[in-house]
Amino acid sequence: MKLLRIKAIAKKELVQIWRDPLSLAMAFLLPVILLFIFGYAITLDVNNLSTVVYDLDKSGMSRELTAELRESGYFTIIDNVDAHGAIDEYLDSGKARVAITIPKDFSKDIKKGGPAQLQVIVDGSDSNTATIALGYITAATELYARRMNGNHIKSLIDPRVRVWYNPELKSKNFIIPGLIAVIMSIIAAILTSLTFAREWERGTMEQLISTPVKTPELIMGKLIPYFLIGFLDVVVSVFIGVFLFGVPLRGNVFLLMTLSSIFLFGGLSFGILISIVAKSQIVASQVAMVASYLPAFLLSGFMFSIFNMPKPLQIMTHIIPARYFVSILKGIFMKGSTFRFLALETFLLSVFGLIVFALANGKFKKKVE
Repeated sequence: MKLLRIKAIAKKELVQIWRDPLSLAMAFLLPVILLFIFGYAITLDVNNLSTVVYDLDKSGMSRELTAELRESGYFTIIDNVDAHGAIDEYLDSGKARVAITIPKDFSKDIKKGGPAQLQVIVDGSDSNTATIALGYITAATELYARRMNGNHIKSLIDPRVRVWYNPELKSKNFIIPGLIAVIMSIIAAILTSLTFAREWERGTMEQLISTPVKTPELIMGKLIPYFLIGFLDVVVSVFIGVFLFGVPLRGNVFLLMTLSSIFLFGGLSFGILISIVAKSQIVASQVAMVASYLPAFLLSGFMFSIFNMPKPLQIMTHIIPARYFVSILKGIFMKGSTFRFLALETFLLSVFGLIVFALANGKFKKKVE
């Protein structure tokens, strides 16, 4: 391959991108917009659960329990009802997610040292929220009971739990890195999916075919400008994730950018392959969106654990490059992983990029059909 020819094709593509406002907007604004929308919309944290309390005991202890639930930050007491029927109305209308009934003899049972009952009703239409809410209530009431009883309650097992890498269990700390992988999968495929299709539709492909530029030189020349744009998108996305969303970046930034470059090469080559096969901008963009977004979002381990998927789907995830990029980003961001722990993912991403690039070279023919 001659660098002079590659440089000429790359310069032509850069001029074409610069003169196309839609391409510029899609290249620079789309990843930022997607990161903002998904970053703020997707969260697994459960806070400020709307809660109603039916206090039949009306004692200092019952009011203290209600105050502790409110001050925990997990529950927002929206009303203290005076009838059991009001609980049904709040839950049926969706105004409340949790209803707590404190029985009449609540304080007496605690003072006697016996078990004090507490009725908790949780809206189970969202099973994830309901499960987390029950866990919060169980923990809060257990702490309250221990304090009321002077910490005399002894357990046969005293677990000392320590959470590594994400001690506060904030969902954004693992969602944002995975989200960057998904967004880059979409952007990389879409950016280059229009390149060859655009040439065919505008009738300029014949001019390129008549030049002495070889197929690998043509593909590399068209890939380089979009690689630079994609790399800039990665830098911006990482910057937003760290400084806006507050996600800790514990690993090496140079390693992150190097492995991101390998992923971008494969994603951009995949988009070029789609563009060569489709020969239509509309078809190419639609295929690129479906082939990149859905696998990256559903089968990469970004939102759903791969180990919980059926075996056929687990096997299928091995051909999804976003799966390995998600592992790389989470490892570098949260664990500070070095290359030694990411060598397998790096190798598989490199193999994918080389295979797709070779397929694109083999599929494109310098002739008019």
